[in-house]
Amino acid sequence: MTRVLVLNGPNLGRLGAREPEVYGSATYEDLVSLCTNEGSALGLDVDVRQTDDESELIGWLHEAADDRLPVVLNPAAFTHYSYALRDAVAQRTAPLVEVHISNPAAREEFRHTSVISAVATGSIAGFGTQSYVLALRSLATAR
Repeated sequence: MTRVLVLNGPNLGRLGAREPEVYGSATYEDLVSLCTNEGSALGLDVDVRQTDDESELIGWLHEAADDRLPVVLNPAAFTHYSYALRDAVAQRTAPLVEVHISNPAAREEFRHTSVISAVATGSIAGFGTQSYVLALRSLATAR
């Protein structure tokens, strides 16, 4: 069974309470269940993690690169300015899909730029938590 890391950046642990008009009513626990259940149905061993700490997220990306693990990454606010995160993603050794619950291109102008997307395998945005399902399905077919 292929192991996949689903990595989430700052404030995603507050899903359900944080701006539900933008991010929906699903909680972080709902997201974890969605990803693990979808992963299981696809034959993937999904490990879902969340941190508000940039260095911890970078460490997880290094782990994925060292172990050649596919990644679903929602970098959250780090999307727009973290060159350190971008450099960690650039070291990937397996597919990495950038995901966003909302559509950053339809939001405030500062959210329109991703420093991550140029080094990701692909990006999926704007489908709510289903963005994660689409990303997991793409990784399952890329094996």
